[in-house]
Amino acid sequence: MEKSKITVAKAFKEFIWPRKSIMFVGLVLIVISRLSSLVLPLKSKELLDEIIPNKDFEALTIMIFIISGAILLQALTSFALTRLLSVEAQFLISKLRAKVQKKILSLPISYFDNNKSGALVSRIMRDVEGVRNLVGTGLVQLFGGTITAIVSFFLLINISVKMTLLVLTPIILFAFIALKAFKYIRPIFRKRGVINAEVTGRLTETMNGVRVIKGFNSEEQENIVFEDGVERLFQNVKKSLTATAIITSSSAFLLGLASVGIMGMGGSMIIDGTLTTGDFLSFTLLLGFMIAPIIQMSNIGSQLTEAFAGLDRTEEIMNLESESDNSSRKINLEDIDGDIEFKDVSFSYDIGNRVLHSINFKAAKGTVTALVGSSGSGKSTIASLVASFINAEKGSVLIDNYNLNTLDLNSFRNQLGVVLQDDFLFEGTIRQNILFPRPDADENQVLNAVNAAYVNEFTDRFSDGLDTLIGERGVKLSGGQRQRIAIARAMLADPKILILDEATSNLDNESESLIQKSLSELMKGRTTFVIAHRLSTIRQANQILVIENGEIVERGVHDELLKQNGRYFDLFTYQSKI
Repeated sequence: MEKSKITVAKAFKEFIWPRKSIMFVGLVLIVISRLSSLVLPLKSKELLDEIIPNKDFEALTIMIFIISGAILLQALTSFALTRLLSVEAQFLISKLRAKVQKKILSLPISYFDNNKSGALVSRIMRDVEGVRNLVGTGLVQLFGGTITAIVSFFLLINISVKMTLLVLTPIILFAFIALKAFKYIRPIFRKRGVINAEVTGRLTETMNGVRVIKGFNSEEQENIVFEDGVERLFQNVKKSLTATAIITSSSAFLLGLASVGIMGMGGSMIIDGTLTTGDFLSFTLLLGFMIAPIIQMSNIGSQLTEAFAGLDRTEEIMNLESESDNSSRKINLEDIDGDIEFKDVSFSYDIGNRVLHSINFKAAKGTVTALVGSSGSGKSTIASLVASFINAEKGSVLIDNYNLNTLDLNSFRNQLGVVLQDDFLFEGTIRQNILFPRPDADENQVLNAVNAAYVNEFTDRFSDGLDTLIGERGVKLSGGQRQRIAIARAMLADPKILILDEATSNLDNESESLIQKSLSELMKGRTTFVIAHRLSTIRQANQILVIENGEIVERGVHDELLKQNGRYFDLFTYQSKI
């Protein structure tokens, strides 16, 4: 995919123009602040050339009050400016984070398969932060600095054209160097976002996999991987710091030369009487007011460049096609019966490596279809197609005679329930995890699901019962306990289509016996797909599909398949011996 690059015009239209009222107030405040800051250098000429020579104490008092008032006005406007725009910038960042997170969750499963979760977290939380330099004080300060520099320039010309022209040469040269540096820095900032995401992603994996790391005594190996990541990050930062240092040092050198030139020219003009001491002091102070914003603008320019680099990466995500963006997904089913049919379905995760080959079968509403076979045979791929996590490469999956690819995903998944092999639980309480698909369910509905899945068999022993905290991914529970919570969650969802992917894989014999009873109740009236290596769990299935190498090699019910002495017979006999 071609890299997205956000333009100044697009950034203005999307981020600045919708906040034009606040930005306008900010601009008024910055203009007042910068104009009030010019009172001091302008009054210094009057002090040296008129008040001191004339010993005018009354004028001195008035001038002190005027300058003090200007300083107070500058402080108040600066506070109001920062308070107004900084808060708005942080509000925008929070909205953008929510927008990017919403977009990422709308992307297909394949996107998550190809990107680390930690990297995605980094893109949501970090990449949008630079926008504060667009809506916050950065852009307004850039404008205010420009105003100050322009006003100071004309005031300098009014004092001495020759000295002003002398100053312009190094300033123009500095501006040229800065523009070149910003163009060089932007890709560096963009690359930094990529490295940050990679390092954060690996670090997240390390934290999640700490038991495996310690179990294999691999702490040192992970340390090396992380150190390599932070080293790449350091090298990237070093490049940007080098470019920034070039800007800073060139500004110090060129503007320093200008100051030396001003001292020489100004001194000679004072000696020959063409320039007063007050004019020279005013010129020197105003020169500082013109140069300071230029140096400040170079720093703000770096911040804006970093902001655009982060927004480039955000734009990449926002331009990705969501699952629901498909214009063919227009059919909204309020209710479904649950008849499912695979017609000549083929699928590949990678080009040239087909996982499913011309799969054909029907699953009538309310029936149980079991998928069995060796690991990697294609069972989970079929289940993923039913759940619309992936789309058929060839052929079609029909739901009540509608092509699944034409159904609105929200309307379809509202009637789908899943119990996955990794029985993923969220950090929080047992109750919160069960309520996940239906947060508005009442207590009776929750308790019915809890009792049906035999969750109460272990929660009754906990002092906090259903309100027991289970830790990240349910780490404080056993595999069987986590699985029963996942099943209770599916029960509460009350789906028309149910997918059980190795739903009893983590259970001991006692737990499995309890779960088999609850699953029998759960599957009543629902079109169910069961994936199981333990064939004892699928004896009562309405049809069993034996999948090998992406093809259905046998189909039938348990007793029929055993009589065929085929692949199912081999699998069942082998497991019976274990």
